Amino acid sequence: MKKKVVVAFSGGLDTSFTVMYLAKEKGYEVYAACANTGGFSEEQLKQNEENAYKLGATKYVTIDVTKEYYEKSLKYMVFGNVLRNGTYPISVSSERIFQALAIARYANEIGADAIAHGSTGAGNDQIRFDMTFLVLAPNVEIITLTRDMALTREYEINYLKEHGFEADFTKLKYSYNVGLWGTSICGGEILDSAQGLPESAYLKQVEKTGSEELRIEFKKGEIHAVNGEVFEDKIAAIQKVEEIGAAYGIGRDMHIGDTIIGIKGRVGFEAAAPMLIIGAHRFLEKYTLSKWQQYWKDQVANWYGMFLHESQYLEPVMRDIEAMLQESQRNVNGMAILELRPLSFSTVGVESEDDLVKTKFGEYGEIQKGWTAEDAKGFIKVTSTPLRVYYNNHKDEEI
Repeated sequence: MKKKVVVAFSGGLDTSFTVMYLAKEKGYEVYAACANTGGFSEEQLKQNEENAYKLGATKYVTIDVTKEYYEKSLKYMVFGNVLRNGTYPISVSSERIFQALAIARYANEIGADAIAHGSTGAGNDQIRFDMTFLVLAPNVEIITLTRDMALTREYEINYLKEHGFEADFTKLKYSYNVGLWGTSICGGEILDSAQGLPESAYLKQVEKTGSEELRIEFKKGEIHAVNGEVFEDKIAAIQKVEEIGAAYGIGRDMHIGDTIIGIKGRVGFEAAAPMLIIGAHRFLEKYTLSKWQQYWKDQVANWYGMFLHESQYLEPVMRDIEAMLQESQRNVNGMAILELRPLSFSTVGVESEDDLVKTKFGEYGEIQKGWTAEDAKGFIKVTSTPLRVYYNNHKDEEI
């Protein structure tokens, strides 16, 4: 009996080599599995299937986990307004976790002896895949040819050609990872800390001039409508916002952060939908949440983002944080109004029944209705007491 191996198959050079090498050189029964989190088009998936069989796979499957990715990750990242280092919407990091989960489940389902992936030894993805497999498929061997054999692109391309598989694996100036929650851009000027990316490096060009209004409605923190159009399918809502924002080139930036393995990494990205949705959601929360709800939610959301990035999605505390984030959204209802323009956007206002700015107790900077002038003076005097005590005892300290 041949041993079964599930290859996490993206259709790229490393995973294409892995399928062929394991089938031809190692005699495995290869199951090529493409876990789609929203980054593959129908044409790409069809091409992946054709190529997998040409490479020697016994079976090819596409595992669509886009809905699970939203329900178990993206939803909470919006609730928490999660941006790594205040900049990056954690797109690739979160995708890899759910791709790994899908591959591990499939390997268990078919009784695989091994799981293979194409990660190198110099990045974060090897950790995300390996850790997930070690936890969810503990008795399954992990194979990483690119990492363990220290393979070069030239070696892999030549091997495939020698065995009759022709494909365009030319190394381009930039490499892209396209997903539902944004596109990452590596290579080119990214490798020089002093340079930024030129317009030509972005997949989506600026097509619109002037400005327009974008209205995003939320119900209990989840996106509900875009410009008045209600979306039961939250994936479609995200794609709609992306379509509108990308035409203005919104969501472009550069992220510099610490990798799990200890070195610093730099990546460019374009992510119109995440930046607009998170921007609108955060703005609405300022109107609908209390001071301390916002404060504590920010604390746990920051940890949620860090844990997600560093392959700790399966840590039990993540479920606890998700429960808090979910509960915090019970009054985050209403519409956030944004103004879009080329390469930027600004927040305009909100319409919400839960708007805490609207109150019978007073209008900021205008008039108080819930207390008297004497109440205000007494409050200020009591509040100042600790400072008055300190400086009365330390008169020698100059300010």
